[in-house]
Amino acid sequence: MPAAMKRKANKTKARTNTTKAKTSPIKAKSNGTRGKTTLIPLGDRLVIEPVVQEEVLASGIVIPDTAKEKPQQGLVLAAGPGRLDDNGKRIAMEVKVGDRVLYAKYSGQEIKIDRDEYIVLSEKDVLCRVNV
Repeated sequence: MPAAMKRKANKTKARTNTTKAKTSPIKAKSNGTRGKTTLIPLGDRLVIEPVVQEEVLASGIVIPDTAKEKPQQGLVLAAGPGRLDDNGKRIAMEVKVGDRVLYAKYSGQEIKIDRDEYIVLSEKDVLCRVNV
């Protein structure tokens, strides 16, 4: 192998190594203090806390976690200001904080914060309000 090709191969290897070093993840330093995380929905989005179904039926049968269905009912914890129409006017939300709602089965984005589960979804994915 000619000397010029060896030098070129060494330069390429050196560039590859520096590129790998630049793309490696940087670990964030923690000072030990954590504030309370706040979710503020935008537009026509809602933050919902899913209502977990009971694990024991009235007859005493215990339902295992693997047999449980994904909950479709939840409590609205936060609501956005509403969506904008074509003219720029704000359309108010039909649901408000504190409402219990039924939502589509596979809709929204699931989020876990401090062992609590929330779902952020659009108002159009809400099927109805539940009066208790």
